Amino acid sequence: MYKLPTLNYLYQDLEPYIDTHTLGLHYNKHERNYLNNLNNLLIKNGYDYRYNLEELIYHINEFPVNDRENILFNLGGVLNHNLFFKSISPKGEKPSGNLKVAIENKYGSYEEFWKIFKNSALKLEGSGYTFLVIKNTGELDIINLSNQNTPLSLGFIPLFTVDMWEHAYYLNYKNDKNKYLDNYETISNYTNASIIYNSISRAS
Repeated sequence: MYKLPTLNYLYQDLEPYIDTHTLGLHYNKHERNYLNNLNNLLIKNGYDYRYNLEELIYHINEFPVNDRENILFNLGGVLNHNLFFKSISPKGEKPSGNLKVAIENKYGSYEEFWKIFKNSALKLEGSGYTFLVIKNTGELDIINLSNQNTPLSLGFIPLFTVDMWEHAYYLNYKNDKNKYLDNYETISNYTNASIIYNSISRAS
């Protein structure tokens, strides 16, 4: 069965930007619920766990039509949360290496990139995520996706994300998404994004 990845920090480590209660609920209740639902659906269909989570997206047609939507929704919930928790850390970390260069080439500077990323997140209607992705053209882009849709379904590689579902911020910020995003930038960590981008750019 698929399992929750271990966080690289404690629930309290992101205070005061994300409080202990919110982070604990987010990781141990919300993501775990998606994971449990996913495993139950897969077991019901006699799945042998031959693929990793990312690969499962590309093999969804191997499952009965009636279960595909639920599998994709819960799989997206796991994948998006995994990326979300890798996109933040107590100290934060700016983009580095080839990713830093690519962001500066496209957006002019990291600061300008973040301004565009934040504005995109503020425009997202309802629940969903804002992503920094590598498109299938190899170009960086900022996209919004609703609910638990994942960029992988579009053929894009997700590098970094912010969760705009209310459970991610409401206890701390109520409806003040602007403040949530300003504080999110403080704890944003691009280490994972830089590793993925740098490995892809070296291979191409």
